[in-house]
Amino acid sequence: MTTPFTFTVMTVNLRFGLAEDGANAWDRRKTAYPSLFADHAPDLVGVQEANDFQTEYLAGILGGYGHIGDRVESEDPPPPGWQDNIIFFRKSWMLRTFKHFYLSDTPEVPSQFPESRWPRQCTIGHFENSGRSLIHVNTHFDFAESVQERSAGVLIDLLAGFPSGLPTLITGDFNTSPGTRTYETFMEEGFIDPFANRHTSTFHGFTGKDLGGHIDWILYRGGMKNTGCRIVHASYNGIYPSDHYPVTAVFEME
Repeated sequence: MTTPFTFTVMTVNLRFGLAEDGANAWDRRKTAYPSLFADHAPDLVGVQEANDFQTEYLAGILGGYGHIGDRVESEDPPPPGWQDNIIFFRKSWMLRTFKHFYLSDTPEVPSQFPESRWPRQCTIGHFENSGRSLIHVNTHFDFAESVQERSAGVLIDLLAGFPSGLPTLITGDFNTSPGTRTYETFMEEGFIDPFANRHTSTFHGFTGKDLGGHIDWILYRGGMKNTGCRIVHASYNGIYPSDHYPVTAVFEME
């Protein structure tokens, strides 16, 4: 009998490191991340709102991981404070290919929808481990409902450029809750939400409270079985890693 292949996925909006957050500033909060990752040992981590120095710090403490999603050198120099959507992955996962896209009418070039407050992005990686293949998408949607719906359509279209039929994960901050049209777009495409009908707040604004709004999602489809999921409410020495709770899920593949 084949032993199932088990792995853990995490998503966390880092809260960009240049924000003037006082006692919750990045230089203080970053000390929580070694313990967070040690406690949950994720194989794949999708992070959003990563300034370059935040990515550099996480890469330094995640010594056994690679990462993708940095703004590439061939693009124009990024504006000050530029934020990326990064995927960290254990080096036991072989990266076959990846793409960095913009959620806009022209995904291949730096751009945004006219109604979008920021240039929103999407990182997609094709990974292999122990003979198993997996697509991991990491993204961050804008605030306007109409932009979110259009972004979902762009993301689904972008997946068509990767091998079809493979197990697929989506991690991200969607700035909207389950039950919206954006959420239903993914459900109609065969994605499953591990928290279905058990949603609680993932944004807490450094309060440690349930403020409503399950806006950080892990979705999956194809060839995977979810065996557990959790919203991480822990603080470390009184410090929350972010104003969003990290979210984790465990999966099995045959």
